[in-house]
Amino acid sequence: MSTAEALLTPDIRRMEESDLDVVMEVERESFSTPWSRGTFRGLMRRSDASLWVAEVSHCVVGYAVVWYLFQQAELGNLAVAPGWRRRGLGKRLLDWALEKARERGTERIFLEVRISNRAAQRLYERYGFVQVGLRRRYYREPVEDARVMSLDLGQLFRGASQGGAG
Repeated sequence: MSTAEALLTPDIRRMEESDLDVVMEVERESFSTPWSRGTFRGLMRRSDASLWVAEVSHCVVGYAVVWYLFQQAELGNLAVAPGWRRRGLGKRLLDWALEKARERGTERIFLEVRISNRAAQRLYERYGFVQVGLRRRYYREPVEDARVMSLDLGQLFRGASQGGAG
C-alpha cells in the first residue's frame, strides 16, 4: 500500500437515516455487542448528541457518536469498517469529534474502551487521554473490563496550538 493510499482524507458529515444500513454493518463488524438501529435512530433525534459518518468516494466507511452534558461529553462510539482500518480514518474521525465537542464548549470528554483493545487505547493516549477509572465486567461477549479514559479538551487544544497532538 502506498503512502497516498494509506492516509485518506474522508468527507465527514452528519449521519442520516439513509446511512443506517452501512452503519449497522460496520457496527456489527466492529463490536461483539452492537448497538441496535433503534439506538442510532434515538440518538439522531436528540439535541444533546452528535453522530457523524466518514465517507470515501461517497461510501460510508466509519462513524463517530458523541453526547453532551453541560461542559462534559462522552465519545460513545467510534468505528471504521474493517477493510478501511489502519489508514488514518479513526484519527480523522476523532479529530472531528474533539473539535466539534470543543466548539460546543465541552471542557472534558470521556470514553470507555475494552482492556484488550490496545490499538484504540494507543490512539486515545496519543491525544492525551488518561485512565480515570475501571469498570469491572463492563462488556459482555466476552465479559471484559473497560478502561474509563478522559481528556481535558482545553489542554489538548492548547497543546495543538503549540505543536502537540490533534
